[in-house]
Amino acid sequence: MQFKIREGRLADAEAVGMICYEAFKMISQQHGFEPDFPSFEVARDLLLTLLSRPDVYSAVAESEGRVVGSNFLWQDSTIAGIGPLTITPEAQSGRVGRGLMEDVLEHARNKHFAGVRLVQAAYNNRSLSLYTKLGFEVRELLATLQGAPLRIDIPGYNVRVAVVEDANACDSLCRKIHGHDRGQELRHAIAQQTAMVVEHEGRITGYATLIGFMGHAVGESNEDLKALIGAADSFAGPGFLLPARNSELFRWCLKQGLRVVQPMNLMSLGLYNQPSGVFLPSILF
Repeated sequence: MQFKIREGRLADAEAVGMICYEAFKMISQQHGFEPDFPSFEVARDLLLTLLSRPDVYSAVAESEGRVVGSNFLWQDSTIAGIGPLTITPEAQSGRVGRGLMEDVLEHARNKHFAGVRLVQAAYNNRSLSLYTKLGFEVRELLATLQGAPLRIDIPGYNVRVAVVEDANACDSLCRKIHGHDRGQELRHAIAQQTAMVVEHEGRITGYATLIGFMGHAVGESNEDLKALIGAADSFAGPGFLLPARNSELFRWCLKQGLRVVQPMNLMSLGLYNQPSGVFLPSILF
């Protein structure tokens, strides 16, 4: 397939939204999993938001005047996040996916990001192979967890809605655990009133931008994450992502009745610091 790659436009939202919805639906159903996007409208609205954000670079592939795929680079942190990458079924075995990945990686290099990361569906052999060939390394096996809200309080760990005055303490905690903060993402979540903090012995010991697919969390201990998970009103999207090697927290979640809905891989290229505390990644990283 002959194709070209250009920067995305708002007018692409319908086309790339349909491709995104159909691509995720097809691969997930082939493997017996629920699609990440429940409807075309949800996929379209997400990609319309990405196409309109100045801190997100978009790449669109065209063949014979028709959109056949897209990819996105989130540029709101020291580390850049990639995705979603989706292409039409007829382009699956061609070079389109590689071309879209190489385009956003070149953009990341030109912007001098310390590293790039993504989260990949572990059952998708094709994308796992592509990302590995491009130099990515698997850093964490993730379990996507979903279920009814737990409504559990952890004694000594108070959870409340985050406010702007909490941001610096949360940034400091994130830097302590990951080596970098996610300040812009955090402040956006505070403005949207989805962010929460957990306090223990009079200080902030954990926070979450959202307990769900698009949110991340960090904590000094598993008790912090238990408190945040226990206080969540729902687990947005397909669920929240938990590193499977955190056996204590994983078992606790399962004992509370949460279920694994799909396995995923956190992958990185460039700078990666082994986390020095507990965390929940977002679908980006």
